[in-house]
Amino acid sequence: MSVKTKHQFSFEWQQNRYAIAYDTVGQGKPVLLLPAFSTVSSRSEMQGIAERIAHRYQAVTLDWLGFGESERPALDYQPALLQQLLQAFVTQTFSEPVAIIAAGHTAGYALQLAQQPQTCSSIILVAPTWRGPLPTMGVPKPLATAVRQLVRFPVIGQGLYQANTTKGFLRLMYGRHVYADKSNLTPEFIEEKQQITRQPGARFAPAAFVTGGLDPVRDRQQFLTLLQSSTVPVLLILAEQAPPYSKQEMTAMAAIPDIQSLTLPGTLGMYEEYANEVAEAILPFLDSKIQQNVI
Repeated sequence: MSVKTKHQFSFEWQQNRYAIAYDTVGQGKPVLLLPAFSTVSSRSEMQGIAERIAHRYQAVTLDWLGFGESERPALDYQPALLQQLLQAFVTQTFSEPVAIIAAGHTAGYALQLAQQPQTCSSIILVAPTWRGPLPTMGVPKPLATAVRQLVRFPVIGQGLYQANTTKGFLRLMYGRHVYADKSNLTPEFIEEKQQITRQPGARFAPAAFVTGGLDPVRDRQQFLTLLQSSTVPVLLILAEQAPPYSKQEMTAMAAIPDIQSLTLPGTLGMYEEYANEVAEAILPFLDSKIQQNVI
């Protein structure tokens, strides 16, 4: 079994440097795994896939700035910030174009990165989304922005954030649209997820995501145009039990000509819950695009 190694990447933004946590496991051509944004986003969610491809590739799992074990400064989290982080990490860490497995909301970030020459060799999008939870629910942008600003306040904001990350609330959200099998939502699992939300500064980046502040595009058409214009091969892994709105979006993505797609069990957290099935589906695509150098 391959041994996982922890690393830190120093990221500069507006003349300040921040520590970004990432792991590597396995050897071979590199594959970068990007966890989806959420209140509990962590590179550990991608560990199952990483371990299952590590016998052929070097799997690299990254915590975004503001999430997981990376630093969580009280910044104005926005797409430009995280897009710059992704580009800096890829160009400074890898000596060759890298295959990317992007979950959820990070799909748009991976596709935008691929617009830069010689950064990516191929992209796999797992349960891809592009719109944050509040905008998806129809919350007007001014109200969503007001909520995001409210969460930034020291006392009120922290209280509001903690109320939305109680064990009961996390179990409810996971049961609704993250995990398909509720028996997997054990007390130990929920406890582990809640611990992620209890770190200093944990509320800033998730609040930006939930309110639409990290949406990589403005609307569906912009996302579909970005996907259609990809200059590298793309594989879509669609979630069979995804919520209705998300499923509509995924179906529209899969309808684009020359985009390879397949549907697997699970919902928006399928990359963690069904890591084995996702990895098995991913490996043939990786083998054909990396091992045979078909780019």
